[in-house]
Amino acid sequence: MAVLLSELLNALPRGMILASPQDLSISIQGIVLDSRNVKPGFLFAALTGEHVNGHQFIQSAIQNGAVAVVGNEPQRHIAEKYIQVTDSRLALAYISAAYHGFPGRELTVIGVTGTDGKTTTVNLIYSILKAAGYKAGIVSTVNAIIGDEIRDTGFHVTTPEAPDVQNYLSQMVHHQPEPLTHVVLEATSHGLAQHRVTACEFDLAVYTNITHEHLDYHKTFDAYRDVKAMLIKHLVETVDKNCGNYRRVVLNRDDESCTYLNTLTQKSLPVGSVISYGLDSQADFHPRNVFSSQMGMQFDLSYPGNEIHIATSLWGVHNLSNCLAALTATIGGLGIEGHLAAVGILEMKGVEGRMERIECGQEFMAIVDFAHTPNALKVALETVRNIVPGRVIAVFGSAGLRDREKRQTMAENAAKLADLSIITAEDPRTESLDVILAEMTRGMEANGAVEGKTFWRVPDRREALRLAVNMAQPTDLVIAFGKGHEQSMCFGQIEYPWDDRTALRAAISEYLGILGPDMPYLPI
Repeated sequence: MAVLLSELLNALPRGMILASPQDLSISIQGIVLDSRNVKPGFLFAALTGEHVNGHQFIQSAIQNGAVAVVGNEPQRHIAEKYIQVTDSRLALAYISAAYHGFPGRELTVIGVTGTDGKTTTVNLIYSILKAAGYKAGIVSTVNAIIGDEIRDTGFHVTTPEAPDVQNYLSQMVHHQPEPLTHVVLEATSHGLAQHRVTACEFDLAVYTNITHEHLDYHKTFDAYRDVKAMLIKHLVETVDKNCGNYRRVVLNRDDESCTYLNTLTQKSLPVGSVISYGLDSQADFHPRNVFSSQMGMQFDLSYPGNEIHIATSLWGVHNLSNCLAALTATIGGLGIEGHLAAVGILEMKGVEGRMERIECGQEFMAIVDFAHTPNALKVALETVRNIVPGRVIAVFGSAGLRDREKRQTMAENAAKLADLSIITAEDPRTESLDVILAEMTRGMEANGAVEGKTFWRVPDRREALRLAVNMAQPTDLVIAFGKGHEQSMCFGQIEYPWDDRTALRAAISEYLGILGPDMPYLPI
């Protein structure tokens, strides 16, 4: 596919372009932000990241065939190919959307953001849309679903870059034999801050919660919350669409940020644009008669003028909140009939790496869960405490080069809510794993945990899982937190293949003396 450079630049917001080539009739064959992926006829976007400055690779991109370069630093020596802009990431978003013909304008786009529960909520909404007969797709931190095709979106969880997001949306619009009409798009804080989802033309903004996370990047909680609020700004900027204009914001009344987001919405959108959900009966959508067990949950959903019965194989108060978010977005936001939404909730059996049970014939229960924030860990432990008759044995770590404050908080939550804890590696990257575990140890000990009796430091995650399995008694639960569905673990600057589910199965198989998968390698 080829698009004239002039068409791409015309899509940029006014005032963004500081300098551009005289010849705008250049034909653009593709858009990339990695100079190694440049092919003849491509446009290269030079981005300034936390660790790498893309402007350093402009010459490499040109040597590989780039016919145009977008960046925000002056480059007078390549004036015939260079477009200088005020913000190269923002420019990349609009250029990527324009290259694909702004596919979001042909779709109903539902954005889901928050600290915890995003991926589960995305999949619940998707399941409801499918049950209601809509042709729907997903772009999440786990995968992209386009028709019957499922694509992995990367090693670690964040929103794909703008060219990839727009490419996925375009494929949905042009899907055969029928185009898709709806997409559920997971918007992480990095995805919002780095404009990866800018120009996606959102119709609904769904918030799960906003708690302590990613302060290594955003620096303060207020800044983190403001980035999440960008989804509302995108909603305001959405153009009028032939497929309908919703512009509604779905807020969690139980979350502390609800008031802030509600006030922002009231300033930006018409009265009635906010729909709330929560455990509080004052919420527009709230549950009654909640019953939970190891088999799942049942509750009556009460909303204006109606009440319907909901059953799900998911369990825990966090998943109750996720179900409420999805039901509010689809029934309240899109007008889907309640009985169809109930079918969609029931048919969604779970998300990879989210409270995923591992069964190898062992007597005790084993689970892998993605919880990697203080709040997610707390809620998950509270959930399993109410269901498991025996002890809860938690295995978890905290990532290197990320929010350091949460290390002690996560350890504190585990000390209070788990019977036994094993702290271990979780993507230490270039940080000292011993230092990370020492910081977590302080959080454990500050809340009465005793090393060697109620918690252990085991740097090797393989040995940590083995220890947990060997300590487990028939009524206990071994639960591994932090990695979930992820397929790698980072030591230094190298991603080593790793899957918690495979590793836990290997540990259990060894314990039982049966054939099972090999324990993955780690460089410890």
